[in-house]
Amino acid sequence: MRVLMFGWEFPPHISGGLGTASFGLTKGMATLDDLEVIFVVPKAWGDEDQSMVKVVGANQVPIAYKKIYYKGSRRPIEMIEVSSRIVPYTDPEDFWKLTRSEISEHNLIIQTNNKGTIDFSGKYGSSLMDEIYKYSVVASVIAEEQEFDIIHAHDWLAYPAGIAAAEVSGKPLVIHVHATDFDRSGGSVNPDVYRIEKSGMDASSKIITVSNLTRDIVISKYNIDPAKVETVYNAVEPVEIPENKLIKKGFDEKVVTFLGRITLQKGPEYFIEAAYKVLQVMDNVRFVMAGSGDMMEKMMRRAAALKITDRFHFTGFLKGSDVFTMLDMSDVYIMPSVSEPFGISPLEAMQSNVPVIISKQSGVAEILTHAVKTDFWDIDGLHMIDRKSVV
Repeated sequence: MRVLMFGWEFPPHISGGLGTASFGLTKGMATLDDLEVIFVVPKAWGDEDQSMVKVVGANQVPIAYKKIYYKGSRRPIEMIEVSSRIVPYTDPEDFWKLTRSEISEHNLIIQTNNKGTIDFSGKYGSSLMDEIYKYSVVASVIAEEQEFDIIHAHDWLAYPAGIAAAEVSGKPLVIHVHATDFDRSGGSVNPDVYRIEKSGMDASSKIITVSNLTRDIVISKYNIDPAKVETVYNAVEPVEIPENKLIKKGFDEKVVTFLGRITLQKGPEYFIEAAYKVLQVMDNVRFVMAGSGDMMEKMMRRAAALKITDRFHFTGFLKGSDVFTMLDMSDVYIMPSVSEPFGISPLEAMQSNVPVIISKQSGVAEILTHAVKTDFWDIDGLHMIDRKSVV
């Protein structure tokens, strides 16, 4: 069996758990007999690990193009024409109106570079929606040129690409829900993102969710048939870090760590408030917020307002061996997520023999028995557990 898989990131170029989970899943699938995975990302950088999985960058896919000279200008403008139901991206509302119509075919005109390919940043910037739809255009071309048996698309960013490939090839689409916008937004769902998620779910033959928590959201919030949705939990591989790569802390104080994106979904404010309460009664503990995100500056300001910055540290985004170095220095790991579809970091902490405290509002809480669980909003409960854990 040959699987055409669409994702948004692949190690070493990752920004969070999605890239890590995608990599682990494809590695596991590649070990199965008679199964081959072609993993497509918007932008391939050339240093991806392709020992077991073939990685294709949409930015590297050659597409037939022509040079057009506009009247009054001698500069050639590179354009392509692709026969596809996917239409030029103008705004999300128009896009979904057109792609839901019964028109069988559109002629798409989109600008390319001088190599006849489409440029992608492969990041999460202001042009994200534009890149998502450009990705779907290339996906339809890849689906016409490649031989495969099934399509697998990771998270909402890749759903339009999966849909486009399915429409061109007629092959079944499986989508993998690592999170929904109900998780990311805390309930204030972006209607454009919701439409993309809903369209992917409706178009798919099967839906994989990373926990029963996420499965329940897919069924109840998106009105999906329960028989179509299966839970497959995430996992981590055993990792051995050479002793010379680890940095032991050079002090006797306890270290309590938050490791993840500093966003609303991860509940960083609850970590800071609990830290403040602990520091009112203990002075031999330090708190570390390892990660980056849109709430980082706000959290720095809050720590400063609480006057705990002498005991509170922000490391920025960590990846690879740096993650395990941080965990090796930690005495307790805390994940106070507001809505966590799964949560790989607690498993990584447990690999490092670090006690974990996690919110009940997480998918990983469904499979961990040797972990302390509390409601994300229960600052008093979190502070008491945290204090006992570091004593």
